[in-house]
Amino acid sequence: MDPTILILVLGGGISFVLLIAGLVTEARYERTMVEERLGRYLERPVEGGAAAAERDRATPIGDWINRRLEKTSRGGGLSRELARADLKLKPAEFIVIMLISAVVTAFLFWFFANRGTPIPIFTILGFIVGLFLPRMYVKRLQGQRLQRFDNQLADMLNLMVNGLKAGYSNLQAMEAVSREMPPPISDEFRRVVQEVQIGLTMETGLDNLLRRIPSPDLDLVVTAMNVQREVGGNLAEILDTISYTIRERVRIKGEIRVLTSQVMYSGRFLAMMPLIIAGVLWVVNKPYMMQFFNPETRLIGIIVLIIASLMVMAGYFIMTRIANIEV
Repeated sequence: MDPTILILVLGGGISFVLLIAGLVTEARYERTMVEERLGRYLERPVEGGAAAAERDRATPIGDWINRRLEKTSRGGGLSRELARADLKLKPAEFIVIMLISAVVTAFLFWFFANRGTPIPIFTILGFIVGLFLPRMYVKRLQGQRLQRFDNQLADMLNLMVNGLKAGYSNLQAMEAVSREMPPPISDEFRRVVQEVQIGLTMETGLDNLLRRIPSPDLDLVVTAMNVQREVGGNLAEILDTISYTIRERVRIKGEIRVLTSQVMYSGRFLAMMPLIIAGVLWVVNKPYMMQFFNPETRLIGIIVLIIASLMVMAGYFIMTRIANIEV
């Protein structure tokens, strides 16, 4: 079958299935938005974040697929990943984006590389690459948001310590942080305050915060607050000491990042160089590159490409591990 027809049939089939699912779910949707939101908070721990608020919206297609994703660990993990990236998407909506990205990338790979070639290997490769592109984007957002949160954590602790010394309670100090600090730390502590106000315990709210922000520094802060609440002690003094430790750790991490940036960019450039060279050769001298896929040399050519890809990935992984220094 022509790859173009296959891609069009696949895209049309997915769109038709989602349309039917949306119509059926729209007719069967009974619960109101308020009931659903309160039920999510009171029946199980909140995964929180903008993604949680977005999941509470009445979207028939998303609800239809989400109800099936909730029965699997995959759905919960995807919800947690979206919450950590602060993306206002439901897991079902993100899966649809992955499928659209895969179909579009497969078509682009076929149009520029595989058109006129009886072997659809580049179309398949484009479909796989398209599936991973949204996940790579989410991982990038997670890393940027986590870095911004870690950089703001020391200032947040100083503000919270000043509030505790002025006579604020823990919740009032967190509310002051949510008002005075910039995002993302203000958004996260505002969610903790809101969760406590609707009936969750402080420990549950902090656990949800740690689930959204998997930061070792935040884990240290949450542990100190939980221990102080159980055994007592001067929380302001404890947080002041932790603030100094975190500030020094952030400073050292910044220096390490500057010193290892050359290694990181070299690793990325060396990993991309074979792909760039292969693309240029494919455009300039396609018969030369087709030697990998000729019937006489197809098996050896595919094996060579697989081995080369594994070696490139192994080299990139080793270079990133060398530059990843724990503090």
